[in-house]
Amino acid sequence: MSNSDNLNSPSSRVPYADPLVEQQAVKVKTPCIGVCSTGIGGEVCRGCKRFIHEIAGWNGYDNTAKSHVINRISVLLVQVVQSRISIRDVSKLEAGLKAYDIRYQPSADPHAWVLDLLKAGASQLDSLSAFGCEIKSSSKKLSLPELRDVIDEDFYTLSEAHYERYFDTK
Repeated sequence: MSNSDNLNSPSSRVPYADPLVEQQAVKVKTPCIGVCSTGIGGEVCRGCKRFIHEIAGWNGYDNTAKSHVINRISVLLVQVVQSRISIRDVSKLEAGLKAYDIRYQPSADPHAWVLDLLKAGASQLDSLSAFGCEIKSSSKKLSLPELRDVIDEDFYTLSEAHYERYFDTK
């Protein structure tokens, strides 16, 4: 048997790895949370913070385009949460989320986990310290439900500003 026979045998072949095919195989999930407000005239969804054209085109986007949308949303969310809350211990935060069975995206920035925590339990918690987080002085006077709402409103406002700066054609 020659060397060329060995190279062409089924056991010696390396499967063709196309990065695009591999990327398309892992589906990017929609950030939709079922609270869409774009149907009533908004350009930015109050729920997921996507822009109206992104919602309309989502099913036609490839995973790269979807990932860009998710990344922009994540960057804006992290910026807002960081302005109001410090994470002192990420492992404590993650352990608390798991202990209370709170849904969160492990691959997301831990600041996104804080909003997941607040959405799930702000009215039932007295403090974020058990989760390794500290509220910054500018927000200490807010109750946790108020803090959750202020973060969500700031996130929406920042998303609107981003839309107006980069996409608004008016």
